[in-house]
Amino acid sequence: MGRHFSTGSGHGFSAFWGSSFASSASSAFKSVWVVFVGMFALASPRAPAARVEFAWPTPNTAWAEGRSIEAFIQPTVSGDPESGTFGCVRSGGMQFHEGLDIKALTHDRHGEPADPVFAAMDGVVRYVSLRPGGSNYGRYIVLEHPALNVMVYTLYAHLAAVEPGIRPGVTVKAGQTIALMGRSEGTQAIPKDRAHVHFEIGLRMSDHFDAWYYGRKFGSPNEHGLWNGMNLMGFDPLDFLREWRAHRADDFAQYLDRLRPVVRVRVVTSMVPDFIQRYPALLQKPMPTMGFVGGWEVSCNSTGLPFAWTPLTAQEVAGLPAGAVRIVSVDETAVRTYRCKSLVVSRHGVEEPGHDLEEMLQQVFGVR
Repeated sequence: MGRHFSTGSGHGFSAFWGSSFASSASSAFKSVWVVFVGMFALASPRAPAARVEFAWPTPNTAWAEGRSIEAFIQPTVSGDPESGTFGCVRSGGMQFHEGLDIKALTHDRHGEPADPVFAAMDGVVRYVSLRPGGSNYGRYIVLEHPALNVMVYTLYAHLAAVEPGIRPGVTVKAGQTIALMGRSEGTQAIPKDRAHVHFEIGLRMSDHFDAWYYGRKFGSPNEHGLWNGMNLMGFDPLDFLREWRAHRADDFAQYLDRLRPVVRVRVVTSMVPDFIQRYPALLQKPMPTMGFVGGWEVSCNSTGLPFAWTPLTAQEVAGLPAGAVRIVSVDETAVRTYRCKSLVVSRHGVEEPGHDLEEMLQQVFGVR
């Protein structure tokens, strides 16, 4: 796959993000190590799970019938159906789109979309944003799906209205109506002829998102807490559904295990990120049962999603300073092809994390 090995530079967390991480990681998190090592040692990272029960989030039956994306995807003004799918699909491949835009089937007499929006899987309502101008999502709902072996979230955006009774903490069933499709989006509405629901499936990065957000000094408050889109990292819903329909991946652990590693990065730290506490099925081997973890090797796909985690012993990172970050391998072809994401950059002939990979590492490792 065009990978090559690089030892990386001497830059670590201290160089990228300040010295606070390197000094605090071994003290703040070692105290909780005994609790987590027991939990991870007993839990199987590959525990079998029932096949996911999935409901298409709108009344459109085109995907279930195996029809082409033109039948269910709403394109941008370009008219290209691919522009409504996941990935580097806009602005000539330079703009990332993190979900599916599913078109409206029906409209009312005013031309407004009239399709209901359904919960894709059994889950719990975690967040409801009713203020259209609060984000580019417009009105949106986030569900979390804790019964699955990987507790993914699903997100439903650009809504016209939220179904009565849909509020944080409420449980929902797959196929249950949760909203009305719309065209809300930030400061202006989407044109009626391009109304759709934006649908995502993904993982939540951090329990400490506020610290990262305000540390970046964006200049505006975080209205959405942990369910801010910057703390949610999606993967391709259609790719998952293709694998699911073909019975190559019956659940999300199996699907993520099949993803292609594009970048592998090694991080030297004794901390156990809340990300891997939340998603232990992503562990590639059990946590060490003796002594502290010495670091992590994390595999990321072409968007920077950290889908495979290998805990390292102190011996495996011997000689590397605490807080060091090393690029271990890169699929150069994939990095060049996926131009809307900056995962790796070369500085003075040495490969280092690019903007998007650096941002993910900051979030999951709790850098403030």
